[in-house]
Amino acid sequence: MKILLASSEVAPFAKTGGLADISGSLPLALKSLGCDTKVFTPYYRQTKKGGFNIKLIKKDIKTEVGNASFDFSLYHCKKDRVDFYFIEREEFFNRDFLYGTPSGDYPDNAVRFAFFANAVLRSAQTLNFKPDIIHCNDWQTALIPFYLKYKLKDLDFFKDTKTLFTVHNLAYQGLFAKETMPQAGVSYEFFTMDTLEFYGNFSFIKSGLLYSDAISTVSKGYAEEILTKEHGCGLEGLLKLRKGDIYGIINGVDYSQWNPETDKFIKTPYDKKSLQNKAGCRQDLLEQMKLDVPLNAPLLGVVGRLAYQKGIDIIADSMKDIIKLGCNLIILGAGDEKYQKLLTALAEKYQKNLAVRIAFDNPLAHKIEAGCDMFLMPSRYEPCGLNQMYSLKYGTIPVVRATGGLDDTIIDYTQNPKDGNGFKFKGANPKDFLSALKRAVSVYKNRGDWQKLMIRAMGFDFSWKNSAQEYIKLYERLFL
Repeated sequence: MKILLASSEVAPFAKTGGLADISGSLPLALKSLGCDTKVFTPYYRQTKKGGFNIKLIKKDIKTEVGNASFDFSLYHCKKDRVDFYFIEREEFFNRDFLYGTPSGDYPDNAVRFAFFANAVLRSAQTLNFKPDIIHCNDWQTALIPFYLKYKLKDLDFFKDTKTLFTVHNLAYQGLFAKETMPQAGVSYEFFTMDTLEFYGNFSFIKSGLLYSDAISTVSKGYAEEILTKEHGCGLEGLLKLRKGDIYGIINGVDYSQWNPETDKFIKTPYDKKSLQNKAGCRQDLLEQMKLDVPLNAPLLGVVGRLAYQKGIDIIADSMKDIIKLGCNLIILGAGDEKYQKLLTALAEKYQKNLAVRIAFDNPLAHKIEAGCDMFLMPSRYEPCGLNQMYSLKYGTIPVVRATGGLDDTIIDYTQNPKDGNGFKFKGANPKDFLSALKRAVSVYKNRGDWQKLMIRAMGFDFSWKNSAQEYIKLYERLFL
């Protein structure tokens, strides 16, 4: 089976969040199961600075977007037997950030990603790669099913191609002014409530939801949640109409990258039989973050996008009580400017107990997973979440809100001491969050029980093989 995966970010080449991890790992798993998999992504400035062995294979490829014609170049890199292709057009992708600055999105994102969608399809033709499946991811690639259905409907090349649209986060929809539609090559006739209009805006994500052959989300829990008013982000009506075409497949973990036995970024490798080595990772992390924490004091970690969705305000509002519990906290991430400023100010106020790094820093993310005792994820919603699964492998116990993929993967220890692997809470508020943290700290003080909990957590397997097999079953179902 020939799979073309299109994504606006792919690890390790460019990353802002979990989408990149999935887009980098799933293709490798699909390849190992016999799929001919090719990945297409923009050639960002971040990628060019990464020191990857990426080579030019074709210049001056032309594609039409609306009434405009654009040239682009195609680059290639092979990683673990998978072909990764990079679409280069300097004016669109040679920027410091992928989608916008901390102050806001780039104003030309509609044109940038309409171009990207067109360029992906043009690249497949240039390479003479006729995909059985084009696997689109989030709003940045959501116009691909539309172009196949309307712009390229008479083109023989894609006549047997099916599309899968994966929603990684429904809240990010790609909403733009109506006036951008011609620039994206979309006629105003599609500006209706039943097509691509959404509360007066032109919606990219509706294209993926309407015109793909199937829709998937990144956990079974989230597949159910997006049908509700609370989590449907205004699209629950449309999603209910397509309920029979929606599938939930939990994301996998790339254990070649996230495994304390082999992790190249951590000070002292360890496994279930050598948990004492985790202390070396803790000390290394504390030295790097310039924190002096007592040996028996819980060290908590947070890695992720600094946004309302992630419950960053819940952590900030709880900071005084977190420290009262005897805990210390390390936060790594970037995102909304107001949260960056808020956390920086808190780090200044609580210098002895809180360290904050505003950045995307992969090596430090690994050090936090290995060096901390607990990992906090008080998300208001979480389609899947990856860090809670990374944390389990590192024996770093997750404290999470019971939503989406967090609810699917974490079993509450208080309710189920025999099988529990973390701590969960229901309400997206400091009171419920602190209640769960108190329960975790109470168990932490009993070193014997805590060590058993760590060993059990490290035994959970969320490898990509199982998830990739589910995707292949879904791909095959599209041809029945």
